[in-house]
Amino acid sequence: MGGSKYNSKILVTGADGFIGSHLTECLVREGYDVRAFVYYNSFNSWGWLDHCANDVKDHFEVFAGDIRDPYGVKEAMKGCDLVIHLAALIAIPYSYHSPDTYIETNIKGTLNVLQAAKELGVKRLIHTSTSEVYGTAQFVPITENHRLNAQSPYAASKIGADQLAYSFFSSFNLPVLIVRPFNTYGPRQSARAVIPTIITQIASGKSKINLGATSPTRDFNFVKDTVLGYISALQSENGLGEVVNLGSNYEISILETVNIIAELMEKKIEINTESYRMRPKNSEVERLWADNSKAKDLFGWRPEYTGITGLKRGLTETINWFSESVDLKNYKPNIYNL
Repeated sequence: MGGSKYNSKILVTGADGFIGSHLTECLVREGYDVRAFVYYNSFNSWGWLDHCANDVKDHFEVFAGDIRDPYGVKEAMKGCDLVIHLAALIAIPYSYHSPDTYIETNIKGTLNVLQAAKELGVKRLIHTSTSEVYGTAQFVPITENHRLNAQSPYAASKIGADQLAYSFFSSFNLPVLIVRPFNTYGPRQSARAVIPTIITQIASGKSKINLGATSPTRDFNFVKDTVLGYISALQSENGLGEVVNLGSNYEISILETVNIIAELMEKKIEINTESYRMRPKNSEVERLWADNSKAKDLFGWRPEYTGITGLKRGLTETINWFSESVDLKNYKPNIYNL
């Protein structure tokens, strides 16, 4: 698969988002002919692709559309051999009061991608899952055989999308594989996620940091490692019909993460727990910790930002990016971002 990249056209849905924009940049640098599917809007904004690196700018094609529109999705996919599907609604709190949009975007949107890929004869389709589908870990580290447990409407919509993707592999022999990233962080991440929430508040001068639950643990994966996981999956001959975790295999609590960030930013802080930032009791995923051996075995993927040392290195790169005023101005640290 890797040897054909110079004559392969690839569609990336959700290319305007956090992971999608980093992945688009990496694919362009790898020599792929990239078509970036971005969410249509009247501002003609391409999301984070408006801020892409100079060596990538003008070296990819943009298709503005809506993943919920089957006609637009099929138009975007015409002429593409490969597809990486990331477009999704991902904020958990927003899914509590607007679950219908998650069904339309995450399930129906995925169906549109799968149906178009089947009709157009796509050679390889990578579908994006999430570690949230596991719910609170029943055993650690979490392998791909861990049972699925939707503790939020978001997680339920992603389980539905994952099962649809697998059904197209088993029913129609569509060359699909499912990657399941754990908690990716890094430059450009939305402030609805905990690491940008912490960094942007400290960077804007706050000493009292507003947060939700700090006891849950997460497996944080630096965005460069997540992107390399996608590239490895794309270039491998293995993995069709499989679900594959992308995680660092390192567990840390939110509280410990806050303290590391404060230490790296050389600031003394205190934490203020705000009740409206808390998930409903039975909806909070208390523990996540990835077993990443399958990705290593199938794709030869090796995350570089591993353990406490790798986490601190990734957090330092993230802090440096967010601390630049040109980047920080894109965020609103004074309000709770759903």
